[in-house]
This record gives sequence, C-alpha cells and structure tokens, in this order.
Amino acid sequence: MLNKSKKALIHLFSAMQTAKLYSKDHPLFLESIEKSYKSLKEALENKTEIVVGMVDEELACEEEIYFDLSQKLRSSILYLLDRHIEKIYFHKALNREELSKFVALLSSSKKELSKDSQKVLALHGIRNIKTGKIKDDSLFLIEGTEDWQVMQKLYESSVDSYVRSVESVLNLEEVDYIDLRFNLLNVMENFVGRHQEIMSLIEIKKKDLLTYVHLMNVSILSMHLSAKLGYSKDNVLDVGVAALFHDIGKMHISSKILKKKSKLTEREFTKIKDHSILGARILNEYTGTMGILPAIVAFEHHLRYDLTGYPQVTYQKKPSTPSYIVSICDVYDALAQRRTYKKDSPPNEIYEIMIKDRRKLFHPEILDRFFEVTGVWPVGTIVSLSNDDIAVVREINENDIFGPKVEVISPTAKKRFVDIEKEKKNINIVAAINPFGEGKKYLDSVRD
Repeated sequence: MLNKSKKALIHLFSAMQTAKLYSKDHPLFLESIEKSYKSLKEALENKTEIVVGMVDEELACEEEIYFDLSQKLRSSILYLLDRHIEKIYFHKALNREELSKFVALLSSSKKELSKDSQKVLALHGIRNIKTGKIKDDSLFLIEGTEDWQVMQKLYESSVDSYVRSVESVLNLEEVDYIDLRFNLLNVMENFVGRHQEIMSLIEIKKKDLLTYVHLMNVSILSMHLSAKLGYSKDNVLDVGVAALFHDIGKMHISSKILKKKSKLTEREFTKIKDHSILGARILNEYTGTMGILPAIVAFEHHLRYDLTGYPQVTYQKKPSTPSYIVSICDVYDALAQRRTYKKDSPPNEIYEIMIKDRRKLFHPEILDRFFEVTGVWPVGTIVSLSNDDIAVVREINENDIFGPKVEVISPTAKKRFVDIEKEKKNINIVAAINPFGEGKKYLDSVRD
C-alpha cells in the first residue's frame, strides 16, 4: 500500500504531465488536479507543510528518497530542474485553485518561471506553494567567490524579510505567516549549523539592522539545537518562529532607553525588565496565526533555571524547553556579536562564561547538548594551533567539544586535515583568530 507522501507525488507529477497535454478546462486535466489535491491534503493532514525535493535527479519527500519513482518520472524531474526548481513547498492551507494555477504555470514557457518564481507565484495569487533551490551541504564559503556572494545576498534577503515580519507585529499588522515559515525553511536549510561562518560572512552596514541580525541568528541557532534534540521539522520551525520574536517587547520600548549610556532611572529599568510581559501581550494577539509558542517564549526567555530573573512570577514553574533553548542561543549570539559598546568574545571565552551559569541561568542538560553540537570551536572558526599553524574548523566532535577536525590553511605547504581529538598529545588549538581582524587575511584561503 502506498504511503501518503508517495501517493501525493504520483498524483502531482501525473497532473503536471496532463497539463502539458490538455487545456486547463479539459475534463482530464480537472480530474488530475482533483486527485492531486486530495492526495496532497491527505499527506498534509498531520503536518504544517511538506517539501518535495529533487536531489541529484532523485525525487525525495520529507526524509525519504524514492528511487523507483525517480526512474519513472525522470523526464518530469529534469523538466523542473531546467526551470531552476529543486524543491516545492506545500503549506497545509493549500487550496484547489492554487494547485490548479501552479500546475498550469509549470506547463507554461520556461522563461516565465525562470525569472523569479516567487514573484510569479505571488502575482498569480499562489500563497501556499513556494519553490526554491537546495543548498550544497559541502560548501565552504570563500570570500569574493560567487558562492560567497550568493550566500551573502541570501542572508541579507532573509534579514530584510524578517524586518518586514517583525515590523508588522510591532505595528500590530497582519503577518504573512506562510511566507515567514518558508523563509525560515530556506534559512534552516542554508545556514543552520554555520553560525561562525555567518559571523565571518556578514558585514551589516546599517546599525539599525543589528537587532534583526541578532534575532535571525538566535532563530538559526535555536533551530539547530532543536533538531539535535530530536524535534520534528514542524516543531523545529515553530521554535525558529518563536526565537525570531523573543525580543519583540524590548523592540517596542523606546530606542533612547535601550541605547542610553548613562545609568537608567528606576522607571526606565522597570520598563526594560517588563519587556518580556509586553512581548507576550503583543504576541498573544497572533496566536491564531502563529500559535501560542512565540508568546510563551517571549514571556519566559529571561526566567533563569534557578527561577530567579524576570519577570517575577508568583508561582514556581520551570520554563518550557523551547524557552530554555532560546535563552541559551540568545546569550551565545549576544556574546559572539560585536557592538559599539563591546567587543565580540572568542568562542572559548563564550564557553567559559556560559558554563559558569550552568544550573543557575541555563538548563544544564540543554546547555551541554548545545556545546556538543556547536563545539567550543564552531565549524568555520579560524584557529591558531600549538605548532604555530593556522587552521579552520571543519567538523565538530560531539564526544570531545574541544577536539574538532581542522584543516591547516597556513603555511600552504603543510595543508592537511588534523583530528585534534586523536592528535591532542602532539597538537592543540591555542586560540581563535578574529575574522574581522588578523583572520581576514586567511579568509580567501578557506577552501573546499
């Protein structure tokens, strides 16, 4: 018996083939759309979205690759790839008319969809279907290259999208939640697990965007940790959305108070402490769209593991796990980022600072898991070794957070891979090299 996802794929591709043969009012086309719509809705029954992908010309849905279907549907797969479509995202709010329009568009000229598929879909009123490309997991970013520029544009585009979503909430306007989740899905696929590379990659020119960059980085880190804790993809995205809005109350407070260099008055300090309550109240208005989790995380993310912190509560109840996740990622990114009033802390110092608050500020097991999957020296960190070589961290070792696998990049004559855990008796990491300072000259040596 076919599983629901496979059945949905068969009917979807059948509808695409029918659309190329018959007009859009032909009974056979209408019948194919009806079958495809019903099977997609069945597949979406207990999910927020499903993603169909073409990986190396193989057809995949969720985490399963369908080799048998890929052979049968190879011409259709190549047809989509030729139109720069590597994945198709269906949201559970999908309606029959949108599906019909989408399948009809796929059968239209290559030129129409190759321009900007998202704009084309939006122009046709298709909101619950998105298309995109799949990232290359093996990619190492090299400054000045096309890959670097593409990733930089993608990151900055994501920040711009987040700005629109957050400002909509700040202005109590409607949020395009489907677009937000799709954007988060793209971010999850391209940036999760690459925090240190992002810090090297991005130079935000507008200071007012720094807060949004922080929100997005916290969202990326939170999704990474959630996935490693075993959350389903739907739940990982839910945590990502909550992380994105965790500081909405603080952003609602006057920027004059937030940027004030002199001592805060008692009234100003109370406003700052109450920002989590304000954030929860704002997000409570969006529970119909985004669910209750963003409001919960906004309220709880400053509550410490030892139940001190703020806001003051009259009942002794531990915060939710997503709130603990966001709290850890919030502090980590804040320490890692440069600000006008502080320098960015190197990764080993961040670890030392945060581990001191294990069981006080942070949930101990979740904090331990965070550093297991992130490492003390995250992937992409440029480091100096005890033998004076310069290397870049390529792979985390979850069994030894201080012992990742690195690639020596200087001197070039000694270029090689070193497993620090296995070689720790002879060689160790001494320090991280700041990519904005001394490390900048090594960025173009970070090669695949």
